[in-house]
Amino acid sequence: MVTPRGLGSLLLLLLLLTSGQEKPTELPRNTCLGNNNIDKYDILNLNDKASCFTKCRQWGSDSCNVENLQRYWLNFEAHLVKEGLTEKVNMPFLKALVQNLSTNTAEDLYFSLKPSQIPRQVMKDEDKPPDRVRLPKSFFRSLPGNRSEVRLAVTILDIGSGTLFKGPQLGLGDGSGVLNNHLVGLSVGQMRVTKLAEPLEIVFSHQHPPPNMTLTCVFWDVTKGPTGDWASEGCSTEVVPEGTMCCCDHLTFFALLLRPTLDQSTVHILTRISQAGCGVSMIFLAFTTILYAVLRLSRQRFKSEDAPKIHVALGGSLFLLNLAFLVNVGSGSKGSDAACWARGAVFHYFLLCAFTWMGLEAFHLYLLAVRVFNTYFGHYFLKLSLVGWGLPALIVIGTGSANSYGLYTIRDRENRTSLELCWFREGTAMYALYITVHGYFLITFLFGMVVLALVAWKIFTLSGATAVKERGQNRKKVLTILGLSSLVGVTWGLAIFTPLGLSTVYIFALFNSLQGVFICCWFTILYLPSQSTTVSSSTARLDQAHSASQE
Repeated sequence: MVTPRGLGSLLLLLLLLTSGQEKPTELPRNTCLGNNNIDKYDILNLNDKASCFTKCRQWGSDSCNVENLQRYWLNFEAHLVKEGLTEKVNMPFLKALVQNLSTNTAEDLYFSLKPSQIPRQVMKDEDKPPDRVRLPKSFFRSLPGNRSEVRLAVTILDIGSGTLFKGPQLGLGDGSGVLNNHLVGLSVGQMRVTKLAEPLEIVFSHQHPPPNMTLTCVFWDVTKGPTGDWASEGCSTEVVPEGTMCCCDHLTFFALLLRPTLDQSTVHILTRISQAGCGVSMIFLAFTTILYAVLRLSRQRFKSEDAPKIHVALGGSLFLLNLAFLVNVGSGSKGSDAACWARGAVFHYFLLCAFTWMGLEAFHLYLLAVRVFNTYFGHYFLKLSLVGWGLPALIVIGTGSANSYGLYTIRDRENRTSLELCWFREGTAMYALYITVHGYFLITFLFGMVVLALVAWKIFTLSGATAVKERGQNRKKVLTILGLSSLVGVTWGLAIFTPLGLSTVYIFALFNSLQGVFICCWFTILYLPSQSTTVSSSTARLDQAHSASQE
């Protein structure tokens, strides 16, 4: 008979024995991790995996396993050919045709690739569709083994706008992408078909691409990196009336990449234009600083003015930015990784300083011309300096701690290196570029444009209300707005129009690099002629700023 004391001891012993056993670990239930049901291709699993085309939007995300998901779709064609359960697949994201073909065919075979329809074989007497694939009659004779019949799979896959099947090449943030997000897959049986004597042809129909973009035929190469990448070896690109034709000597997944057109000669010319413009701007900005020092020594009241101090601070940040740019471009990839990291960080810092001081110019202009009253702040310029030089430093420290700086490469349409400089590293560091450069610039630029628009409205309405109108007054108003626009960085806004064509890229490179010249001209006209023309920022009145620009 077991006593209560003995029963308690027995339960305690069982508890100790079972507590040391490890519980079986469960695989994550998140479909996009790709761990569960990796080899199952029923409708439910296909839909679950297809949802990841839009969910996976960031490289290195813990919620997605890009490598597993891509392998899942690459193996789907092999599954169709091997199982032979169905001859057609019709889903919103996937259209597939599996068909048995005789290897003794005496003519080329054509298949329609219209993305909205299941691929189908086009008969000899039919019109050739704009999206199609052509398998030459010699294709079947070049297959290994003596086979009278093979099983062909033709797949059209819509990969969406996420990170699946994008690869490192499309993570540069330069507008690159897969045309229409469509992939075309071709496979025959369980064979690996390469080095065809006569290439197959795939035609992708499309409208004319943007003038500064180029289309390149590529295939998905699983041997490139841990997740694979796009490659163009064995494929040629040919422009045809209805679109682009890809001629490739193997079977796999194919696509048409849309990438910026910046060949080596174009990059060389743009670099020379920017270097010349930056050099000229540095000379004029140095003259602006010398002029300010002379005026500060010769005019007692000039020492209390905040506006010229802000102008000189902006000029100083641009001078250092131009210098950092010249050093960075001239050095290229020379030196150690640490030196490249430092050059990238310094260039990023002075770029952010320039953006910040443009925003502070807009803020001061807002106080001067829009708010007008209650604009006194103690230690005003000191506070602006803490923001203008301190805020970029904090951003650079945060960005550098994430190891975002390194070698950045600009490539041409043949994927050859056109320019190397120390900037943000390729890959996940591009997200830091989007936030700390593109996003930061967009905020300061939009603020400056709003303030400039308000000031322009005030200048035109205030002058229009006066009874006496001088000859050429409208011309002076326009010159005033142009002068103020150079302070708030309007020339940087030309970057928005660069996708319109290569000519706009040249215009941006020229005018933006000459911003220092424009600031020097504005500073000279505003302060040099006489003491009476000096803008008094302490009074903070719009009519004084406007009259100073007219005199």
